[in-house]
Amino acid sequence: MPESEENIAMTEKLANFIVNTQTQNIPDEMFAHAKLAFMDWLCVGVAGKEDPLVSKLVNYSDTMGGNPQATLICDGSQRSVSDAALINGASSHALDYDDTLVSFLGHPSVTVFPSTLALCEWKNLSGKEFLSAYLIGIQTGGTIGACASLDHYMAGWHATSTLGHFASAAACARLLKLNSEKTMHALGIAGTQASGLKRVFGSMCKPFHAGRASQSGLFAALMAENEFTSAKDILEGPQGFFDAFKGKVNPTILSFLGLGWDVVNLSQKYHASCHATHSPIEASLEIIHNNNISAGDIQSITVKSSQLALDAAGKNKPQTGLEGKFSIPYCVANALVFGDTGMQAFTDDRVLSSEIKQMMSKISVVLDDTKTGLESTVCIKTNNHQDFVADSDILQQIPPFDVKETRVRAKFNDLCMPVLGEKITNSLEQVIDNMQDIKNMSELMTYFRRPYES
Repeated sequence: MPESEENIAMTEKLANFIVNTQTQNIPDEMFAHAKLAFMDWLCVGVAGKEDPLVSKLVNYSDTMGGNPQATLICDGSQRSVSDAALINGASSHALDYDDTLVSFLGHPSVTVFPSTLALCEWKNLSGKEFLSAYLIGIQTGGTIGACASLDHYMAGWHATSTLGHFASAAACARLLKLNSEKTMHALGIAGTQASGLKRVFGSMCKPFHAGRASQSGLFAALMAENEFTSAKDILEGPQGFFDAFKGKVNPTILSFLGLGWDVVNLSQKYHASCHATHSPIEASLEIIHNNNISAGDIQSITVKSSQLALDAAGKNKPQTGLEGKFSIPYCVANALVFGDTGMQAFTDDRVLSSEIKQMMSKISVVLDDTKTGLESTVCIKTNNHQDFVADSDILQQIPPFDVKETRVRAKFNDLCMPVLGEKITNSLEQVIDNMQDIKNMSELMTYFRRPYES
């Protein structure tokens, strides 16, 4: 029988999981998923280098200075390990093209890979250690997220940021080989820093959240290593994380800790917009492709979505490419009119184009109280008075690994080749395939310096 909520020291249980999980007991399949997740994270980070917020953060780092310890994937330069985590994290979330995990209530990889990559490069740690820390980090964040529940997200918190603090701290504590007590302190230091409000969606602050979560988690682990203290019951304690941020200890969820791995449930993105727009996009495209409907045949479109989706992507009149990423009407209109939903779809000119405005005028987005996640129903009425309906739930329709792998590799090449060149992109892909055999992760980072040194 599971323990009662009152008797569970959740923070301690998570710390013991982080410390005591044996790498050799993690199934090989999980490392394959982790490598695919890294490939996906890396390519969106490379592609995000041109986003204006990246240069602003780099300029800030130049102003503040620091020891050159870790490499930026945006320009191949080296910054402090702390700044590298911040900038690489922000650049990889700038396009909102990174993965999502249901239990995490958001985007896990952008909060864990930046800090662990910087730390591994700085400390000369191996690829196997890097991948193990990632798996443990997102499992920790996902477990906390499942206990926090949607109440946390619906209260206005950006879970990628709040939970990302814990996930990054857990992964970095693992890499630093902290004991259970220090790991509890690391989680406490991370928890008291946790923040991030959904009110800033559509601005530079959303990707900044990812970078800050990664950076703060790294800070938490490094300070705990140096015997900096915090509460050892940051999650379950009175006036702790769950009391303040919503949620509670769930004994059933905790009973599964260490028995499975959430990485298999990662949902990668194939549209460069908020994940709440993906089900409406998929359902709309399904209708027109299956019924041979052109954009000109459409009289009206009704999109039925949850409050969760509307809160995340409810901008009805976007004025910029960035705002377009958080607009269900725009994303549906763009998919139907232009067909391409990658980075090129989210420019100011595209959002303000006459073709888009005309299609958006036909789209109504309505709340469906029966929906609770990111699922959506799309109804299209044609000019000849025919009605077509399709449903989609992208977080529940996760493709098999082989299908995900094919899509992620195509995405990796599509995003990396224009920046790194074909030769380096192909070489980097091969290195990632064999990442578990890398003795020193600093070797991998040389690939990001070469395009800028040549």
